Formats: sequence, C-alpha cells, structure tokens
Amino acid sequence: MEQPASTPTPAEPPVAELVVTPPVVILDKPQLAENIGAVARAMANFGLSELRLVSPRDGWPQDRAWASASGADWPLNGAKLFDSVAEAIADLQLVYAATARPRETHLPVYTPRQAAAELHRQSATLRTGLLFGAERAGLETMDIALCNGIVTIPIDPKFRSLNLAQAVVVNAYEWRTVTLYAPPAIFLNEAPPADQAQMMGLYEHLEGELEFSGFFFPPEKKPSVVRNLRVALGRARFNDQEARTFRGVITALTKGRGRTLARMAAKEGDQNPSTPETPGDGEAQ
Repeated sequence: MEQPASTPTPAEPPVAELVVTPPVVILDKPQLAENIGAVARAMANFGLSELRLVSPRDGWPQDRAWASASGADWPLNGAKLFDSVAEAIADLQLVYAATARPRETHLPVYTPRQAAAELHRQSATLRTGLLFGAERAGLETMDIALCNGIVTIPIDPKFRSLNLAQAVVVNAYEWRTVTLYAPPAIFLNEAPPADQAQMMGLYEHLEGELEFSGFFFPPEKKPSVVRNLRVALGRARFNDQEARTFRGVITALTKGRGRTLARMAAKEGDQNPSTPETPGDGEAQ
C-alpha cells in the first residue's frame, strides 16, 4: 500500500552569527612610551587591537613605544589621541575603570574575570571599553564617575604595586579566556544603553540648570555632588530614548519655572499698581 507523501517540515532560517567586538583599551595620561608599547604587546597577545590615548605626558607618537611592543605594531599604528577621558569614551556604551581604589564612587566592583564575562555578554550589541589610569596617580574620581563599573585585580595586600602593562595583561587574559570558553554572546532585545556622549550631554544639562537655580550650596561641595549625581544616573543605564526623555523633563521643568516666576511677577504687579503722584496744595502746577 502506497504511503501518503509526508509534508516536508519547513527549514528554520539560519541564525546569524553574532560578532563579538573586543573592548577598547583607553590609557589616561600615560607617562612612559615604553609602557604604552608594553600595553600594545599585551593587547596583541590576547586579541585586543583598539587603543586610545588621553593626553600622553611626552606626546604622541613616540618611537620607544614601537621598540617596546616587540612587533605588536597594529594597536600603536591605529592608536587614537584624545584630550579628555570624556571624549575618549564618548561613543562607548559600557566602560569599566581599572583601579584599586573606589575613590568614593558607588559603582559595582568586579574582578577582571567577572568584568570580562559581562563585557563579552554585551559585546555583540554594545561598544565596550576598559579605562586605565596613569602609572603614578591612577584615575581621577570624576573620570571614574563616567564609567559603569570598577575592575579591581585581587592582588596580595602586602604588595599592591602593579605596573600599567601588568594591569592590562591580566584583564586582556581574562577577556581571551571568556571568548574561547564562554557561551555565545547574547543578542539583547531591548534598546542598547545610550553612549557616553549622550549621557555627558544629559549630565551637563542637568548640572547647568541646578547651577542656575542655586542648588550647589555651599559651593565647595559641588564636585562631590556632581560626582554622585553622575554615578546615580549612570547606574540607571538609560537607553538613547530615555536619556532624551530625561532631558525633555529638565527642559519642561525649567520652562515651567520661568512661567511660574512670570505669573508671580504679574500677580504682584496687579496687587501693587503704580499710581501717578498728585501734586499737593501750593505746589507748582
């Protein structure tokens, strides 16, 4: 007996492979060209290639960096120069600051392994970065406040001294390990977070209106208040539309304040109308 032909099962569409983009490495005010070269070498060892430099002490380029890189020239050849951390991370959406000292910021703190796992998880849809401070002084508190988290290497408290290249190589190694053995990066259905340029615009908009309204009092506390505001807003991880909406709220409140003051002035004028003086008896007419 002839069997009825079975209906073929439609083939599922192929799943597009997600492209994992390694984090950008940002060096803030690096002092020695040799250290920049050593950082490039560490990056090349573990699959990182994009290097950004913020105000190198001795300028850029420096031949000594290429000599120290031992052939890892491509991060140095493509290195981009910036005047500030804010400019260097403006197009990034997830940035972790590498520091041993939280410096009064209430940000989540990760080990390099934890940070690498989160960076990898987000890297298919977000531009990410790792920020490292200068060899001697580390990162400024206000620059850390622009980031989304802190990466701290769990070194022995008896001796906490790591040079710049060592700090980079530990984080780069953990990134490489994750990319080799972690599950594939996820594709996020929700809108990605706003980039740092959008968030900086929001911060400055809010701070400008608060300054105008006299909020920052006493003035000497302004830096710490600004830092805390930026950290709190950064933790919210606004997407682009949410950041625009928040700025719209600030604008509406500002305009509303202006209209309220105008109404108050008009009401006061109605209650105290100015009347021309009438010359008294005996005064010249």
